[in-house]
Amino acid sequence: MTRAETKERNRRALLSAAFQVVSRDGYRAKLDEIAERADLTTGAIYSLFGSKNGLVVALVADYLQPYYEEIEHAVPAELDLLEAVDAFARHHRRSCDAPEARSALSLQITLLDMALHDPDLGAQLAASIRSQENHLIALFTGRSHNGSVVTSHQAQRLTTALRALFVGLGQGVTLGLAPGADEQYFADTARALASDMSLIDHDADAP
Repeated sequence: MTRAETKERNRRALLSAAFQVVSRDGYRAKLDEIAERADLTTGAIYSLFGSKNGLVVALVADYLQPYYEEIEHAVPAELDLLEAVDAFARHHRRSCDAPEARSALSLQITLLDMALHDPDLGAQLAASIRSQENHLIALFTGRSHNGSVVTSHQAQRLTTALRALFVGLGQGVTLGLAPGADEQYFADTARALASDMSLIDHDADAP
């Protein structure tokens, strides 16, 4: 095994261990337990991630990347904006029924708690999530809507609104607090957001 392969193997082992420990203990997670589960030392954590916060931020990026890659496959390029939002909403609703949905919600809540206890970590997590959301902004940018083309700024505003909508609805579905929130409900609600011209701020893009 090459040095690069060993480094990647150790990185994956630490991220896997961190997912288990952080999901359970949140901000109380101990680096020595994470290292022990990965059969490595705490020195490896500092070498690969720089700090505990660096490890947590890497964990979030690693967790989100496949999610955004799946969305890109679920939303074809030829759809207009409302059709794309519809496809995105239906994909998100299906993910709420996935076997890992409850563990995903547990991690989501845990990370929020960690961010509240550590403002520096919170800022790093926010930056990481915004970076990942650039995939969604790019996904919606350039699509046709009401006779015009969606700009990057407009797509960003819409992405922010959709994130808030799906976080709330997704939590409700997983916790059994959203009866009747099926794929059609997700799609209808998301399309209503996209149709609201208050989200599509043309003046912001005017020269």
